[in-house]
Amino acid sequence: MKQSRRAKRMERHHKRHKGAPAFNLVSLMDIFTILVFFLLVNSGEGEVLPSTRSVDLPESVAEQKPRENVVVMITAQDILVQGERVASVAALETDDSLRIAPLEQALRQQSQRRVLVDARGNSVAPEVTIMGGKDIPYHLLKKVMASCTQAGYGKISLAVLQKTVQPG
Repeated sequence: MKQSRRAKRMERHHKRHKGAPAFNLVSLMDIFTILVFFLLVNSGEGEVLPSTRSVDLPESVAEQKPRENVVVMITAQDILVQGERVASVAALETDDSLRIAPLEQALRQQSQRRVLVDARGNSVAPEVTIMGGKDIPYHLLKKVMASCTQAGYGKISLAVLQKTVQPG
């Protein structure tokens, strides 16, 4: 049977466009770009404090997130400022002074590196976060806090693990 001219044209057209539909790469690129930006923006809310296995932090129901500031870590053997060893805990056990001189010096150096300014342009006292285990003696924590205050740190925070609140 002989096909009409229109039928032949339609058949050619269908053969030409019969292949699998191609992906629209522009739309895919847009979606992946948005996904990458979303992941980058939300990855900034990670942990501010360094994670360590040598310090067993106490638990608390505090909901306030830690801010980025100078971190003083008290382990069983050493006192660290921003990951650098400044004093030995064993040497501090025999020392009767109320402050730790090497800790004060290290904190002053950190304070000189960071200049904090509020919205009005006034300088703000630097902040420090103390990471100490549950089992550190109180007199050692007291010495560390006194040294932080003497070095000019106006706000001292204690690092804790966030515990979920049990309803009831």
